[in-house]
Amino acid sequence: MNFAGVAGAGLGLRRELIPALKNGVPHAIDFFEVAPENWIDLGGAAGRDLCNFTERYPFVCHGLSLSIGSPAPLDEEFLHKIRHFLDQHRISLYTEHLSYCSDDGHLYDLLPIPFTGEAVRYVAARIRRAQDILERRIAMENASFYLQSPIAEMSEADFIRAVLAEADCSLHLDVNNVYVNSINHGYDAIEFIRSMPSERIVYMHMAGHYNESENLIIDTHGADVIDPVWSLLDEAYHIHGVAPTLLERDFNIPPLAQLVHEVERIAAIQQQHADKGHEFYARRAS
Repeated sequence: MNFAGVAGAGLGLRRELIPALKNGVPHAIDFFEVAPENWIDLGGAAGRDLCNFTERYPFVCHGLSLSIGSPAPLDEEFLHKIRHFLDQHRISLYTEHLSYCSDDGHLYDLLPIPFTGEAVRYVAARIRRAQDILERRIAMENASFYLQSPIAEMSEADFIRAVLAEADCSLHLDVNNVYVNSINHGYDAIEFIRSMPSERIVYMHMAGHYNESENLIIDTHGADVIDPVWSLLDEAYHIHGVAPTLLERDFNIPPLAQLVHEVERIAAIQQQHADKGHEFYARRAS
């Protein structure tokens, strides 16, 4: 499936960046990403700004609050709003976190789903229902987490693969999250990436983080990408091929020109692998 022209290197569309982007979108930026929760039902000048960009550039939606692993019922009314938003702005690709953030109310954090067979079946059924409502295949993102569930029956990698297969959905590979979890939980980041199914990867993220201590990294999206994460992106392309990749920056947002340098670095690594024949996988389930 071709996601409406989404390819290359992208940048999250933050409202702080809109004045600079109105003066001209740098050539390095091939597409943008928004969290639909921040824009649904938004009118006025901000709504017009969004339409001005979605009419001219490819977009991806990366959700924040679907809470696919929550014990609370799936919010189908919210999903219908998401579908309308995607249709309105002609956005094909919608991704969400393989985690949960709500029960009786929103918990304002992304919490890990226990890595069990029961959880695989539960989460996969909710993903299938979400895909039915959205009328499009979605991609689940490997999430950062800080505590291991005491009832885990499988590894994080095994859990992700099982959910993808059971739900028949796509994978949004967050390279920084792999690095964060590898430090916090003591596993080999390259082997984790190698274990992911190439044919399901449709999208990647790059971001910065905060070093709380030697063995604890907090996934903040509030700093520059560090060299080990850049190296991991290079390895991910070598293993799986080049996929559309976005730079996330959610706070401590620097001037646009500084962010563009990191977007250009993504594009440069992509070009190196394209030159070597590591093209983006063409296998796409519709």
